[in-house]
Amino acid sequence: MTEPTPPSPSTPRAFVTHQITSEPTNAPSSSKPQQQRGPPPGEKKILTKAERREIQERQRAEKEALKAQSAKGGAAAKPKPPPKPPQQSATTGGGSTAPVTPSRQRGATKTGTDTPAVTNPRLNLARRASIVGPSDLAVVETLRIFSHFGLPKPLSRLGEGIKGEIHPVIRKLGLQFADFRIVGANARCIATLTAFKTVIQDYITPRGTTLSRHLMTYLSPQISFLTAARPMSVSTGNAIRYLKYEISILSIDLPEQDAKNFMCERIDTFIHERITVADQVIQSLAMEKIYDGDTVLVYARSSVVEKSLLAAKAAGKSFDVIVIDSRPLSEGKRMLISLTSASIPTTYALLPSLPTILPTVSTVMLGAHALHANGSLYSRSGTAMVAMMAKAQGVPVIVCCETYKFSDAVLLDSFMKNELAPNSTSTSMSAKLESRNLQIESLLYDLTPHTNLTALVTEVGLIPATAVPTVLARGIQRAM
Repeated sequence: MTEPTPPSPSTPRAFVTHQITSEPTNAPSSSKPQQQRGPPPGEKKILTKAERREIQERQRAEKEALKAQSAKGGAAAKPKPPPKPPQQSATTGGGSTAPVTPSRQRGATKTGTDTPAVTNPRLNLARRASIVGPSDLAVVETLRIFSHFGLPKPLSRLGEGIKGEIHPVIRKLGLQFADFRIVGANARCIATLTAFKTVIQDYITPRGTTLSRHLMTYLSPQISFLTAARPMSVSTGNAIRYLKYEISILSIDLPEQDAKNFMCERIDTFIHERITVADQVIQSLAMEKIYDGDTVLVYARSSVVEKSLLAAKAAGKSFDVIVIDSRPLSEGKRMLISLTSASIPTTYALLPSLPTILPTVSTVMLGAHALHANGSLYSRSGTAMVAMMAKAQGVPVIVCCETYKFSDAVLLDSFMKNELAPNSTSTSMSAKLESRNLQIESLLYDLTPHTNLTALVTEVGLIPATAVPTVLARGIQRAM
């Protein structure tokens, strides 16, 4: 018995398609040749897997479009689904016809004139509506590139989905974080630890458990609420990690009130040693780099840089300060007020004027939000430009930073991790931008490579930026 010959390249395409679809793939092989024929006249055509998938995708896109229209506040009656496009028949060389389905771009479906276009129907509509509101879903598609950033949330929706009781002190602090009333790595860390002291004192251990085992369960929703208000900074994360360690080593035989007092003492010790005393050491070391007649350039506002300049003035040194500032927070204005109140000659300028000012500058002093293991500086947006232009002019760049802001993570650019600042434009300007489907997005931080930094001023001394892993390793050894 002879085997059937396979179809030659000249075999009509429609004939081969009917041959494949008419036989199940899992049918047992037979030695008898199968008769090749198309579907009988009047019988419903058997759809292939690709055609069934295409129909399901079309139906899913129509449902998502209807949901988007209802969220946008469209008409009360549901719009009629669009008529299915007529199938076109293509005649092959053999005279048989095969249905040809028009190709559809994946993720883009046109459902009617009143229905907004859905570029990605699988994108969560609730998340998109939470960014700019349900009335602007058509504009949110441009923000998907920033979806991994810390997006500002409405105060009314703060803490949604968090299980557990939230302490009133934590709620107040979270609202202050979300409203940017407390800014700066040191200020946020101190405010968080101070609030946790109140939470620990008001905590009551449930029956059948111990404080060391249950306290972290109680603190977890408090931490989640603060993180929902604003993404947790590296400094606050290190402080909370220290707090968890201290809770884990508490003795189960220690009375509850004594354990609470011990935890509050450990929090005070961390604030005193890692922030207060560290800032004092940094001030004394930074003063040595300021000489009479110098012109010091600072960017935005850093609490430790501000304290160093005030300490240098109190030591009797005569110098000038140039404060460079930029949007979105314009923190340099607070630095300007503090320095001028201490009778320090200060000039205030915006970031675009930096090239004309740098030739008169002796030293650049910058603050830090975090320092990563590869020596990169993570600080307020605009810091990278200041450091890069200062290096091009041959001006030394000194960074004042406490070691509790060091991170063992590696960051290559400011797009991997960042945060969006609130929109500070006027109402009239915002209306003009919205009429043109435009939005202003301001990133809070940028990344400066270690090659643009001259030295780090820390409580362990003046070190290069590449020494961050060494300091972290020594800290781990001391903890062990």
